[in-house]
Amino acid sequence: MRPLAFLTVCCGIGSVFLLTAGQTPQSGQSASSSSAQPQKRDTVARPMTEREKKKQEQKLKKELETPWKNWLNQEVAYIITDEEKKTFLGLKTDEEREQFVEQFWLRRDPTPDTEENEYKEEHYRRIAYANEHFASGIPGWKTDRGRIYIEYGPPDEIESHPSGGTYERPYEEGGGTTSTYPFEIWRYRYIEGIGTNVILEFVDTTMTGEYHFTIDPSEKDALLYVPGAGLTMMEQMGLACKTQRFQRTDGTHLGTGSMPLPESMNEFNRIELMAKIFQPPAVKYKDLEAAVNSTIKYNLLPMKVRADYVPITDSSVLTMITIQFARKDLQWKQKDTVSTANVNIYGRITTMSGRPANWFEEAITQDLPTEMLQQAENGSEMYQKSIPLKPGRYRLNIAAKDIVGGNQTTYVTALDVPHLDEDKLSASSLILADLIEKVPTKSIGTGQFVIGTSKVRPRIDATFHQSDKLGIYLQLYNFQPDEKTKKADGTVEYQIVKSGSKDPVFTYSEPVTSLEGGAAQETIEKRLPLSSFQPGDYTLNIRVTDKKRNQTLNETASFKVI
Repeated sequence: MRPLAFLTVCCGIGSVFLLTAGQTPQSGQSASSSSAQPQKRDTVARPMTEREKKKQEQKLKKELETPWKNWLNQEVAYIITDEEKKTFLGLKTDEEREQFVEQFWLRRDPTPDTEENEYKEEHYRRIAYANEHFASGIPGWKTDRGRIYIEYGPPDEIESHPSGGTYERPYEEGGGTTSTYPFEIWRYRYIEGIGTNVILEFVDTTMTGEYHFTIDPSEKDALLYVPGAGLTMMEQMGLACKTQRFQRTDGTHLGTGSMPLPESMNEFNRIELMAKIFQPPAVKYKDLEAAVNSTIKYNLLPMKVRADYVPITDSSVLTMITIQFARKDLQWKQKDTVSTANVNIYGRITTMSGRPANWFEEAITQDLPTEMLQQAENGSEMYQKSIPLKPGRYRLNIAAKDIVGGNQTTYVTALDVPHLDEDKLSASSLILADLIEKVPTKSIGTGQFVIGTSKVRPRIDATFHQSDKLGIYLQLYNFQPDEKTKKADGTVEYQIVKSGSKDPVFTYSEPVTSLEGGAAQETIEKRLPLSSFQPGDYTLNIRVTDKKRNQTLNETASFKVI
């Protein structure tokens, strides 16, 4: 007889087990041990909720973004443009970010056809230098001095006062003696997009080694808030009161009273300098930059380029790059009665080792009455960029694009920037010009084709009509002055010879004292009528003699008369 079936209900964790007829618990197995089996099954991972999934994805994304955030916010924080940063933040995958970073460095590589990226190497070297020399409780790259060093490299001059102390104020700051906090003044001879003679001041008012950038020259004054101490000359003479320093509205506490400040200390100029110095340089014409980086050569837009050199000091030479386009090679867009041509130019100067030295970009626009376009096509359009460079050999890359027609061209040449020997009679480039004229006082030293007080526009192809005047421009340096008169003692001889003939067609001599300038620098500015010159090729020879040093200098240039 079969045993009766029975039902056993085990309440172990809410599970129900059915034992049918003929089934009994095995020997040594109790109901409680049977109920332990569901506990093991309960340890199996259960599916995550949507909220948990989202939380884990955000955590993973945050972990993956960490190296990219460091790259964006630390490594390239000062050189990445707003446009690039916006693009990078919009990327979704690591693959896209890797490609972006690769292109980021590639578009800054001065020698893209080599494995090395000198710009990238120099950038990380600057970061390492900043961390080593400018750290002060915070990493050096985060300090103001570190940022400026990373963006613009080492300054040309540094005036350092690491301990502060007694300080003789310059006249423009009010003069007089005071005591200062530690401070430094950095001077850059030239920064593209900012200008020449850029002066930056950093002061450590907390005495902790953390220098911050300031546009207030009086911030370094440690006696500023001490009554009756550290007075300026104006205050000592009773022409100003120290309390007036705190009533100024130009953002400074200078004790200059009503004395006008120089233009460089104008409030708006100081604010503009601060805005410019802390922003990365922008590339306006990315298509032209790509053309410079490319090995493709374009010749659809003929372009002539000339470089002239005028020494400023023994360590700085004004390099004047002149670019010329023939109007007949440009495309003109007509609107109403006016025709317009537009050409964008991008240039880059690098050392022969590939390190960036400077760059420039410009948009040339020319408007002509449409009815005069045909007769004006024989003319040309010119552009000149003057850049101070240290003596040495450089490589110049230029790309130009005709915006109307879309034609492009590239140009590569070497720049041999000469060194000025102080103990030797020297000269600038000999420039044959179609225009030499004095400029207004407010235009001295500024603008295209301006050298000092004169506008000198070179004739790039050195071809002149008989109705033209041949402009001759040359600067001479380092004559030995006469002990009594303190003037140069020498002569300048001019000779022009026609090609194929030994007999000169023009000769002229003059004493150096008849030139403009002094013994340290004399300037030749001549305009020679060509009406008596027959068409043909000519050579101009200039022989300069310094009688005191018994030195001679010969300069030569060729030109053509048509």
